[in-house]
Amino acid sequence: MKKILWISLLSFILGVCLAGFIFVYLPEKSTPKNFSSLPSSPSLATSLNASSPAQIKPDLDFVKIAEKVGPAVVRIDSERVEKRQVLDFGNEWPFDDFWDRFFGQPRGKEQEYRSTAQGSGFFISNDGYILTNNHLVENAAKVKVFTIQGQEYTAKIVGTDAKTDLALLKVEEKNQPFAELGDSSQLKVGEWVLAIGNPLGMEHTVTAGIVSAKGRQLGVGMNVPEYQDFIQTDTAINRGNSGGPLVNMKGEVIGITSNILSPTGGNIGIGFAIPSNMANKVLNQLKEKGRVVRGKLGVTITPITEDDKKLLNLKDNKGALINSVEAGGPADKAGLKRYDVIIEVNGKAVEDPNDLKFKIADIEPGTKVEIKFIRDGKERSMTATIEELEPTEEKETSAASEKDIGISVTPLTPNLARRYGLQTIEGLIITRVQSYSEADKKGIEVGDIILEVNRRKVSTTQDFESVLRKTKSGDPIMLLIRRERDAQVQDHIFTLRMP
Repeated sequence: MKKILWISLLSFILGVCLAGFIFVYLPEKSTPKNFSSLPSSPSLATSLNASSPAQIKPDLDFVKIAEKVGPAVVRIDSERVEKRQVLDFGNEWPFDDFWDRFFGQPRGKEQEYRSTAQGSGFFISNDGYILTNNHLVENAAKVKVFTIQGQEYTAKIVGTDAKTDLALLKVEEKNQPFAELGDSSQLKVGEWVLAIGNPLGMEHTVTAGIVSAKGRQLGVGMNVPEYQDFIQTDTAINRGNSGGPLVNMKGEVIGITSNILSPTGGNIGIGFAIPSNMANKVLNQLKEKGRVVRGKLGVTITPITEDDKKLLNLKDNKGALINSVEAGGPADKAGLKRYDVIIEVNGKAVEDPNDLKFKIADIEPGTKVEIKFIRDGKERSMTATIEELEPTEEKETSAASEKDIGISVTPLTPNLARRYGLQTIEGLIITRVQSYSEADKKGIEVGDIILEVNRRKVSTTQDFESVLRKTKSGDPIMLLIRRERDAQVQDHIFTLRMP
């Protein structure tokens, strides 16, 4: 009996030892019931970290950018006074032919109706200058500006430029938050950008996207400006965004939103902005002169096709092919001809017609330039003296003002005077007289030329507006007006009172 007990006890002890050996010395044979309690493999984690190092992400702090630029963005409401002509054939007027050809409508009584346009803009300096689109304020009688802080101002139109769709406004209030213009030439396709504006009346809306393309040309029509070098973006842009800033991730304005392509009129991800570098050139001239002065070579040009390249014996497709040469213009005087291909201006290569147009426009009138061109397969050079692009083509109109004596004016230039047989070559020609206005009651007529206002010579609309702004309601205004009728030139003094 004792023997059996000893055998049983010994077996029990051996069994315990064997189990301990298996669980203690052969742990890989054991399987825990809870798989989730297994620690991750150190070697696996090390391997994954080694194969996928942490990537450096760009700073995409949209909140920071919106807070920085947003306060500089304004809503713009412009009120236009548009005219409808009611024909009046009662009295034949010797100036009718001039009026019909130059202004594109017959002279007669006018009916007035008003329309409004809303868009965006932004302060570019702390002294009240605002950059926006020309199409928002063109021919506006009154422009109102509303800030994010709830302030409301009446803005003066310093100058407009339809050829780039840009306009410069000014409010008489300093210490405004403003946005800085960046270098749009450094912008890269794929780069993140923000648009800030007032789409469809939704004030201070921020949208994000990327730069889809650079240097876009939209062709003619579609209400696009003549000078085009658009930034394309998929940032949401709708009606009301026009004139607002397109901002990079440094908080710099690199574009001014201007157009969209859409079959419905709403955003489909194809929007366009005017590059900040182009805007910089324009706004500086608008601030100094009230208009943009551009150079003119006097040619019409076209791109070079593969067939042109073969027929004209050209090495490549770079340059601009001359379609026609303006008689008596700079190119004509220099000896350029149809079928010549311009390839360089002052040693700088001409890539295409658009490039040539920008290069010539940037040259100060009166400057001599070296033109390199190809004629009959041979390179030649000649010197041309750049002239000013016809000022009347700029369609400069009187600036918006709360003070209005009932007339609109545009500058009279020597070229315009020659074209329409006028002896006077400077001053402001009256293009509109509002019915029942102070000017109309005094007998002032369309076609009259203002030489002086309050005995001060005027030659630009800015001169005219400057005098009006300083005149209080009820104060007299003395106009020296020249009237040319039937080859007779007579000067008259008209004295009006500011309404």
